[in-house]
Amino acid sequence: MRSSLLLCSLLMILASCGPANDQIGPETDQQSTIDSVTIDRHLTELASDKYGGRLPFSEGEELTLDYLEKELKALGLEPGNGDSYRQEVPMVEITGSPNETMTIQTPSGPLNWTLGEEYMTFSEVAREETLVEDSEVIFAGFGIVAPEYGWNDYEDLDVRGKTVVVMVNDPGYYLEDSTMFKGKTMTYYGRYTYKFEEAARQGAAACFVIHETGAAGYPWFVIQSSWSGTRLMLENEGSPELPVGGWMTLDAARALFTASQAGITGWFERATRADFTAIPLNSKLTTGVRNELRFDQSYNIIARLPGAERPDEHIVYTAHWDHIGVGPAVNGDSIYNGALDNASGTAQLLAIAEAYTEMEEAPARSVVFLFVTAEEQGLFGSAYYVNNPVFPLSDAVANINIDGINPFGKAKDLTITGAGQSDMDQLAKAVAELQGRYVQADPEPEKGYFFRSDHFNFAKAGIPALYAQGGYDHWTEGKEYSAQQMEDFVINRYHQPADEYTAGAWPLGGAVQDGELLFRVGLDLARGESWPQWAEDSEFRVERRR
Repeated sequence: MRSSLLLCSLLMILASCGPANDQIGPETDQQSTIDSVTIDRHLTELASDKYGGRLPFSEGEELTLDYLEKELKALGLEPGNGDSYRQEVPMVEITGSPNETMTIQTPSGPLNWTLGEEYMTFSEVAREETLVEDSEVIFAGFGIVAPEYGWNDYEDLDVRGKTVVVMVNDPGYYLEDSTMFKGKTMTYYGRYTYKFEEAARQGAAACFVIHETGAAGYPWFVIQSSWSGTRLMLENEGSPELPVGGWMTLDAARALFTASQAGITGWFERATRADFTAIPLNSKLTTGVRNELRFDQSYNIIARLPGAERPDEHIVYTAHWDHIGVGPAVNGDSIYNGALDNASGTAQLLAIAEAYTEMEEAPARSVVFLFVTAEEQGLFGSAYYVNNPVFPLSDAVANINIDGINPFGKAKDLTITGAGQSDMDQLAKAVAELQGRYVQADPEPEKGYFFRSDHFNFAKAGIPALYAQGGYDHWTEGKEYSAQQMEDFVINRYHQPADEYTAGAWPLGGAVQDGELLFRVGLDLARGESWPQWAEDSEFRVERRR
């Protein structure tokens, strides 16, 4: 049952669901199954100062969990974890105090860097103090070991106890060569998380990623805000740990390479060659991190609409409820409310859940609504669920993930992040076209958005996932207007206290439009028998039930 059968099933389902959202005005949702009033109500509440930025392990977490439980219970959805809506996620809270300066002894003299200006560091090792002293520094290119691409930056290299400096993203991005990795589209090898994981596997004492705004997908201030203060980690289950991880600015990296007298010229270009050999930088690094540790548990929230015929088979909707809490004050405001990221997605998922409960008959398959913790800390809530599933992953038909709504109004586009991975694209496209919208792949694939939200953990586990929304082409104002709005959010609000919301502040036609689409895609799968399949060239491809 490949794409053609999936589409036939979808078209039949849509015929019974009433008119598509394109038949109504740009900001009107009177004929939709998704209620903008519901989205506005939940968003206003969860983004309020009362919740303190919804940081796990805080009072804001308990308020958020209580609110979600109350609302899901009011909808008549059953608890998803036995008789509880909560799934414990054991974590350690690490309040890090990195050294305010870091010294690198080079042949040209010492480099004394200042925390926040040239570098940021953290330690994911749950101990009170981690020191890296006189650690030999090596430029390891991209820090990638990818046999399928014939690539190994660590070949014949012993980095145990040493510090590796690596580039962000992967070689295809810099060369814009579609034959190298995936060209401009970032693979998981390009994500900083992979680079830290690989450095840990190699036994490195420290790993620093060179920040470059275009390749990373965000400016340096995001590193400054997201990599300071309190961090959460899953309790380690035996995987290798990196004693010290961090970032350095591009200017700092250039200064290091120059001072090393290693004769590095054209280092970007050298690193993009498959025959690249790691370069010792003739330098030694000393730094450290002191940690205050608190072992506790955060929680995922799980609710379930039981299927009428095949209740074990299920579709999983996800949205993360957390944000980054209270941080450095900006214009006198220290609460990082996370309205768009991701009180809005949580609100939209509650509206979708409401739409399911208002159906006269339950679908054949079950629908699971999973609100995960600690996405902002490293996708930890969804990672824990995938490693400790309440419902067997072998019975999971698909994942549909929401991380932020379209806050600008109705859109002509539906942009699929990670397009080309699975049949989920075709299901979304069928609904989008009935809404009068066109479908496009992520126009910024180099930023690796597919790896930056909770669907990624489901994809790694072999479950086809959909992560899609409109917003690049406003229904009436067009692409330029949308681009301006997005740029304003990234510069002025992303991971800042200015990501706020008051009742009625945003036009929610786009949120309704996307919510309707995600509801209908899930409903088709819940009513049908098809199992979405992976594309032949997907790195996540596994054989699934047909």
